[in-house]
Amino acid sequence: MSPLLSIDEPRPARSPARPQWRAFTEMGFRPLYLAGCGWALASVLAWVYAPGLLRGDLPGVFWHAHEMLWGFVATIAVGFLLTAGANWTGRNPLHGNPLAALCLVWAAARIGYLVPGRNAFLVAGAADALFFLWGAAALGRSVWLTRNRRNYGVPLLLAALAGAHAAYLSSAAAGDYLGLMRAFNAGLICMAVLTLLIARRVIPFFAQRAVQGLKIPPHTRSGHWQLAAGVAAVALLLAGQAPAASAALAASGLIALAQWLAWKPWAVRRVPLLWILYAGYLGLGIGLLVAAAQLAGLVLRTAWPAHVIGVAGFSVLILGMVTRTALGHLGRPLRTDRSMVTSYALMILAALLRLAALPPTQASVALLHASATAWALALALYLWRFFPLMIRPRADAPQGAVRVAAARPAGPAPRP
Repeated sequence: MSPLLSIDEPRPARSPARPQWRAFTEMGFRPLYLAGCGWALASVLAWVYAPGLLRGDLPGVFWHAHEMLWGFVATIAVGFLLTAGANWTGRNPLHGNPLAALCLVWAAARIGYLVPGRNAFLVAGAADALFFLWGAAALGRSVWLTRNRRNYGVPLLLAALAGAHAAYLSSAAAGDYLGLMRAFNAGLICMAVLTLLIARRVIPFFAQRAVQGLKIPPHTRSGHWQLAAGVAAVALLLAGQAPAASAALAASGLIALAQWLAWKPWAVRRVPLLWILYAGYLGLGIGLLVAAAQLAGLVLRTAWPAHVIGVAGFSVLILGMVTRTALGHLGRPLRTDRSMVTSYALMILAALLRLAALPPTQASVALLHASATAWALALALYLWRFFPLMIRPRADAPQGAVRVAAARPAGPAPRP
């Protein structure tokens, strides 16, 4: 059974290669990691420092929430899954000009939400739906053709994200705030379920490869219960059953925290590529408990679950994943440098400052601005470090060839 991500320790490159279009569009992570992180940087700066630029039909906070979840987090997920799909199946789901076309569809959506007028809004919404459904179909085709049964459900989660996106925009257009929040929360939890599924596979796998002698139990049974609880929470949210959804979210969050403890976080404290992933998974688990408390009426402010899950969970975890997986698939040593560790520290600082800004105090605005600045610097460092690498062939690829690291497993396969 092939691993989710098989990343070989590379040999040093003999000489730097020139940028190549073929290399840039060889795998989904290359353009989509850059696009997602670049848009996350730009959109947060616009939201905090230049809200006057947001003149589309999706106003203010609704645009910000949509772009953070679907424009940033879900975009990175698509890039990751298109790349991981090559390892699951031995078939690259999307590459070359079709991948470039998918990215143009994504860009059309981002621009469309900023242009005034209902036509631009409709075009943007259709482009976003096409982006997610296209990604789901490409991944699903590879999974189906290779009969990769353990991953049959992953394309369906991407399709569910597209459905939640459509419900969100429909509610926004109709002025239905309750429907909009229901769709947003469903999309948020759907993304959390997908993230838990992937992270539970790869984090222990990465940790056992990096820390000599570290043994981590697979938690297969608890993972199945966690997945079932997450899917139930999404269904119950859409059905308007808040108390039952709260219980399902609490179960999923508690399982995540139990897994985190079983992964022996103290053993990875000296490995930045690992502790950043552990920090994000911890934030996600806590965020699910906060969401459960909010649905139960114990947390009154609706912004808390979104920001604990989204910033302390997704964003911290994403920065670690886009570093770790990119290094491996680019044929680079699996080591951090000063810029990478600095970006991790800045992202964690941004998360803490953003949470501190949630209570309405005199310091809230200053904390929000400080958080946005730290966020932008963290992502800018990532882009500065990785953009030159993403547009070039793998460091260990002869004559510019780009290898898909699926054919040669490197260690035991992570359990589902």
